[in-house]
Amino acid sequence: MSSPIPAGRIRSTFRHFLDNEASGGLVLMAVALAAIVTANSPLAEDYFHALHVYIGPLSLLHWINDALMALFFLLVGLEIKREMLDGQLSSWSRRILPGAAALGGMIFPALLYVGFNWENPAALRGWAIPTATDIAFALGVLSLFGPRVPASLKIFLAALAIIDDLGAVVVIALFYTSDLNLLALAGAAAVLTTLYGLNRSKVVTLWPYIALGAVLWLLVFLSGIHATLAGVLLALTIPLKVTPGTPEATHQESPLHHLEHLLHRPVAFLVVPIFGFANAGVSFDGASLSIFSEPLTMGVASGLLLGKLVGVLGTVALLVKLGLADLPAKASWGQMTGVAALCGIGFTMSLFIGLLAFDDPQIQDHVKMGILLGSVASGVIGAIVLGLFKRRA
Repeated sequence: MSSPIPAGRIRSTFRHFLDNEASGGLVLMAVALAAIVTANSPLAEDYFHALHVYIGPLSLLHWINDALMALFFLLVGLEIKREMLDGQLSSWSRRILPGAAALGGMIFPALLYVGFNWENPAALRGWAIPTATDIAFALGVLSLFGPRVPASLKIFLAALAIIDDLGAVVVIALFYTSDLNLLALAGAAAVLTTLYGLNRSKVVTLWPYIALGAVLWLLVFLSGIHATLAGVLLALTIPLKVTPGTPEATHQESPLHHLEHLLHRPVAFLVVPIFGFANAGVSFDGASLSIFSEPLTMGVASGLLLGKLVGVLGTVALLVKLGLADLPAKASWGQMTGVAALCGIGFTMSLFIGLLAFDDPQIQDHVKMGILLGSVASGVIGAIVLGLFKRRA
């Protein structure tokens, strides 16, 4: 029988996760600003040219978005698995509030986006762009308020964003997959089956998983499914528990916890900032204010700002009203409103989905404008609301 991970260990791991994500969010803010400044400076031509320089079979931008971001999705998968099986989302009573709020926070932004772009069938492909919450950015803003915001609300936001990430992964797999290479897909399935076999055989050494994970990435890349999803698939096979008597058990740390610990800082402070710098750069050269009135831009911005706020806050209010859930401990309705607004910060995953949805650079710029507008407005409004309301005693 597996050796249980102590509850105190889980809580400290989750706290460590919150701290890393909050700090990483602050770094990401600075990097996104640097990308925008660079894209509108004398270095702009070099910036855009460098991203399209080919290194082997792929451009630098594709190496970042397809390969480097696989590490981000691997970490996302590890977090989802850990929290679902052995953490803050390990029971239905804990899942219902953030889970329902995440669902509401995906449905309403998508509906708003579709409403703005109903007459443009080509633009409807981007319906999922405003459905994502950037956990690093949101927690980064929330961390600025320190102890004024109860820990329960930070955990709620992190749990919601983790479930939101799971929804985004499902959306990418179902709606943003190109023509399939069945041979490569069969090879990926075979590798995944082997990884599952390692898990069932209680293999706790990480290197076989990592080696097969690299092969899985290549096969998924060749299959037509977006290669980053290989990271999530790999994560689901990493063992969460260890067999008693193994060296890992003496440290009471499973392979999943160990890999998650190894990835947190590199992903938060290197992978995501590199992705942000490579993709957030929007040139305002020749742009006019009319771009902000474009249906696509407005659909993304309003989906993030209004859709997330209404979807998250409305769902929480409904569940509390029906007696199916309670507000997070010591949190006020004002603070919940502020956190719901912060859920509209959709930077990393929204950018990622936007790049999958549209190939045209001009349309991508409109998407980026909408993401920046909606995310900044959500962050500012959320911060103002949080500053006005205090926690309950």
